[in-house]
Amino acid sequence: MSREVIIRAATDLLDSGGESALTLRALTTRLKTGYGAVYHHVADKDDLLAAATDEVVARVLAGVAVDAEPRQALRGLALGLFDEIDAHPWVGAQLARHPLESATLEIYECVGRLLDALAVPGRALFDAAGALMNYVLGVAGQNAAQARSAEGADRAAFLAAVAGRWARLDPGRYPFVRKAAARLPEHDDREQFLAGIDIFLAGIATLG
Repeated sequence: MSREVIIRAATDLLDSGGESALTLRALTTRLKTGYGAVYHHVADKDDLLAAATDEVVARVLAGVAVDAEPRQALRGLALGLFDEIDAHPWVGAQLARHPLESATLEIYECVGRLLDALAVPGRALFDAAGALMNYVLGVAGQNAAQARSAEGADRAAFLAAVAGRWARLDPGRYPFVRKAAARLPEHDDREQFLAGIDIFLAGIATLG
């Protein structure tokens, strides 16, 4: 049995039931094998989570065109991460918990190189890379967590109810929130995320 087969089975368990569903007992049952076959390739659950996360992130990074214009490559990287974390919410949680592990470092390296290609100067390069990383992983992780918690609910009805509550707030205290209420029901999380990326890139362009 290969490490790839084990990681694929672990990913299926994580996708179907979240981190609590990934136990070595559940994994050996799914693979119809013993603990020894699993321990030959991975040390424990944390090692499995890290390996499964590495695989998802590697898939995103492999999709970043090496010859693309850096801004377009950054948009593609950000959207790729957003979509994969949306599909695999546990990835967002894993990246947030372990910012120094290989998956996060690979993302950071890719972001930094693309920003460097945009000629972002000196200290601003470090700051821009950190801010962009925090935005991408933070928003993507939050979106995935919210989607998982509201799984099975009627999104349109939920947003309409929230917008209704916002519209009834005190206009003197919450003038902006009341304006936002009109946009909330029909907004698209992915489009809003990408709008944020474009705002970041527009600001970064002024640093060169």
